[in-house]
Amino acid sequence: MQPELPLVYSCSGCSSAAQMANSIALRLDREGRAEMSCIAGVGGGVQPLVRTAKSGRPIIALDGCALKCVAHCLARHGVVAERHFVLSGFGVEKKKQHLFSAEEIEGVYTRLLSEIDEKPAAV
Repeated sequence: MQPELPLVYSCSGCSSAAQMANSIALRLDREGRAEMSCIAGVGGGVQPLVRTAKSGRPIIALDGCALKCVAHCLARHGVVAERHFVLSGFGVEKKKQHLFSAEEIEGVYTRLLSEIDEKPAAV
């Protein structure tokens, strides 16, 4: 566990958008930008994973589409992500039986990184 890093949770459903969200979360984890944790465990109420989600660490949630399954899994336990991204909002189409291209994910990843790195505006 790397408590100084934000947690990242991603959709990992069967569509191309879901798999892109999962791939981006894995990349954030592997590059040391965030620590990926298991959204299925949070949604399923697995207590060690729920405790991690409720630990107070910043959370980046990556949903593939407007169904927002990641946000709903977190909400079951009263957790709201500090940063929530829905890839369909980045122009990613939800396609079944389709893989995303290297060009598609690279463009989305670059844009997502710039948005993650943006500091929220002071109120």
